[in-house]
Amino acid sequence: MARLVEHAPAKVNLTLAVLGRRADGYHLLDSLVVFADVGDSLTLTPGGPLTLNVRGVTAKQAGPVESNLVFKAAKALATEIPNLKLGRFTLDKRLPVAAGLGGGSSDAAAALRLLARANRLKRNDKRLLKVAGSVGADVPVCIDPRPRRMRGIGEKLSAPFAVPKLAAVLVNPGVAVPTKDVFALLGLETGAAKRAARTRGLPRSRGRLIAFLAGEHNDLEPAAIKLQPVIARVLTALRQQDGCDLARMSGSGATCFGLFKTSRAAAAAARHLATAQPRWWVKATVF
Repeated sequence: MARLVEHAPAKVNLTLAVLGRRADGYHLLDSLVVFADVGDSLTLTPGGPLTLNVRGVTAKQAGPVESNLVFKAAKALATEIPNLKLGRFTLDKRLPVAAGLGGGSSDAAAALRLLARANRLKRNDKRLLKVAGSVGADVPVCIDPRPRRMRGIGEKLSAPFAVPKLAAVLVNPGVAVPTKDVFALLGLETGAAKRAARTRGLPRSRGRLIAFLAGEHNDLEPAAIKLQPVIARVLTALRQQDGCDLARMSGSGATCFGLFKTSRAAAAAARHLATAQPRWWVKATVF
């Protein structure tokens, strides 16, 4: 069977509200999720035993193969589906690690999509979705990477919806922010409810969407800044760029995004930031 390839796009949380904490310790979220046109790339050559080769600019930061979510997702699906055809995976790692972009989750989802293609499974196969949730809370939303509202611990997904094209710049200052450390700083007791979910509809025009987003927040941002104060510097740098309408941290950090009026303004800002901060990871993109 021919080699199969899937793009594993960066997941960006335009908003992220922490609504409470379940009795089992998991935090309840409400997040508007979109996907960028930058990301990792995953290849599968079907047939033979399961193997994974990781390469690329951030391969060393991705950790050992045995703990990689691509490997875990493939093993979990093979357990769920007897006689599943596996094969050789090659992951080109381009996104920063522990960065709030769901890189590992998107990689795992790409692995499940590839195995579905190799085994002629539908993308909405219940076994595929079951395994996705068992591998990680962010994996289900990455299975079909389109804009959605993600709630619960990540298992409650809205139908995909259209958003206007958003020119953006992603910036990571080169520091890792473990998600568990950020949530620990929130200090929510188990069983605690912080607030109810908002139910407002999503505006369809770009101007109204920007205004809507400006009234929302990422509740993890203050805690992440306490752990890594450089995040505040990134946000300030983005907000100072010409044409930046909004800057916010994604996920649990440390990657931040800026939304720009045009793709040209985003590209110019990315060039300026990359020159001013050569150690930062900076990418102009589109959501």
